Amino acid sequence: MTSSTVTSPRPDRPPRPNLAFRRLRGKRSPAEFAAAVRRAAREIGERVSCDARYIGRVEAGEIRCPNYAYERVFLHMFPGRTLTDLGFAPRSSVRGRRARADEEATGAHADRAPGTASETRRAREPYDTPDTQYPHHPYDPHHPYDPHDDNEESDVLRRAFMMSGATVAAASLGPLALAHDAVAAGRPPRRAGAGHAGALEEAVRRIRLLDDRHGADGLYRRAAAPLRTAYALLDAGATRQATADRLYAGAGELAISVGWLAHDSGRFDDARSHYAEALATSRMTGDPALEAHAFCNMAFLARDAGRPREAVRAAQAAQRAARSLGSARLLSLLALREAGGWAGLADRVGCEQALTRAQALFGQGPSDADPEWMTFYGEAELEGLEAQCWSTLGDWPRAARHARRAAALQDPHFTRNLALYSAELADDLARGGRPDEAAGAGMRVLDLLGEVQSSRIHTMLAGTARVLLPHRRASGVSAFLDRHASLPRTA
Repeated sequence: MTSSTVTSPRPDRPPRPNLAFRRLRGKRSPAEFAAAVRRAAREIGERVSCDARYIGRVEAGEIRCPNYAYERVFLHMFPGRTLTDLGFAPRSSVRGRRARADEEATGAHADRAPGTASETRRAREPYDTPDTQYPHHPYDPHHPYDPHDDNEESDVLRRAFMMSGATVAAASLGPLALAHDAVAAGRPPRRAGAGHAGALEEAVRRIRLLDDRHGADGLYRRAAAPLRTAYALLDAGATRQATADRLYAGAGELAISVGWLAHDSGRFDDARSHYAEALATSRMTGDPALEAHAFCNMAFLARDAGRPREAVRAAQAAQRAARSLGSARLLSLLALREAGGWAGLADRVGCEQALTRAQALFGQGPSDADPEWMTFYGEAELEGLEAQCWSTLGDWPRAARHARRAAALQDPHFTRNLALYSAELADDLARGGRPDEAAGAGMRVLDLLGEVQSSRIHTMLAGTARVLLPHRRASGVSAFLDRHASLPRTA
């Protein structure tokens, strides 16, 4: 399979140098600027493997538009600017273009010095001092030369999931596509190789990214097809044990991702089934990281389904599985899951103890042992989950205070979470007797619903509207209620 990095334009369309980006670099060398990019990424919880060569390709105009991870980092580095201000092409202008090989077979090899690596997916770049804190990993989703770091391919997959269904999305995932076609035709797929494992891992990343941006409702049924393909690959067997281990871990993580899409769109029975499948996979393979993740989501589901004691037990089981993993941030999130269960049981003391533990563990900071799926868990999520605990306990002022912090801290690129925290804030304000402020927060949620499809958020907003009905004469409430009433009804 050819490399699918962001490629050089056709010979008859030479790339235009990105002079705006070059000016922003100033007097810093490409290597110094790349180090600044990596530092900025860590500040917002991203992990990019930027080096001097990547900066050179941006400045040369070879990268017309960065992928979403780099977009978030660059906008964090230069607040108030857009991608166009940074010299990039609008994302809409590069969507739908097929990824091509970086170099033409003839001229590229003639220009390459002896012994240098080509820019294929396995190439290592010798031009910069390696980032020892975040070394390149062969399946790093943000490696600047990895096929997964292609904004154009990412947009193709986004549209495939959102509009054309999972068949087209699977077709964009290389080896996974062939297995998907075989399963769809009723044929057993061939024995899986490392390419299938890599494509499966990337499918999980893409689903998580799409959920962050758009919510679960439009994704759930489309995401089920790659999951069926993953389990068909497990049945087919793998060429090597290491590949089999990756396939089982990838299938388990995909089951959790699909389960979360079901969970967030209100399909609790489906979610429970997917989470149980992931838990069984973790137990079969002795994978404590997958087991902790499965129990984590099962605790969250139990809380939402009105089974708080089960939520406590599942969260405690997750903490037992996670103790050997060395991630304080993971244990912090699991303590918050336990706190949510105690709140559902109206046990304020148990809830406060779990919250205190969660905050102390969070304060230990991130580490290399933190699971990849936890990129969403930052200070905003900590505040948001604490707000939910106080809301469940009926302490509306305290809940609103934490929800407000969560919304203020949330990176605006994670649209779904921003809408969620704002909806939590609106509901807490409404129930706390502040209808005018609640209406203002509710309006901000309505502004985001064009980008987000989440039954959870729609349900929360409907509850807020019911609470505000007796306060229609308060400032802004009537406008909110009228606009909410005009929303199209979801199935």
